[in-house]
Amino acid sequence: MMERPSYAGVEAGTELPPATYPVQRLNLVMYAGASGDFNVIHWNERIAKSVGLPDVIAHGMFTMAEAGRYVTDWTGDPGALLEYGVRFSSPVVVPDDDTGAELTVTGKVQEKLDGNRVVLALTVRSADVKVLTRARAVVRLP
Repeated sequence: MMERPSYAGVEAGTELPPATYPVQRLNLVMYAGASGDFNVIHWNERIAKSVGLPDVIAHGMFTMAEAGRYVTDWTGDPGALLEYGVRFSSPVVVPDDDTGAELTVTGKVQEKLDGNRVVLALTVRSADVKVLTRARAVVRLP
């Protein structure tokens, strides 16, 4: 288990360890059930391709949630996340049931604020394509 970061222990420029999250079509079906977003482009290859997509794509909010998980895993406390926002820039293509896709998330301390708050800049990629831009989180560290 990774040691929880502290406000005193990080500086602007501190890089967070990278993490990779697998994305299977089963994850998308489960997310559809949890979110109520049953759009067929997230589970039906034929329909996804018929509307011009390369294949089934992950829900944008699923992708955002995985990047949020990265932040809360790093802090060790989901309650430490104070602000979080992203811009969706490219879909995460999930080409088949067996291989699936991967999300790779990296982060860096962008700035330290008062009140033990830290601004994190996140980079989220799938298949070497940036899928979220302007991904930013503010956390409070002990």
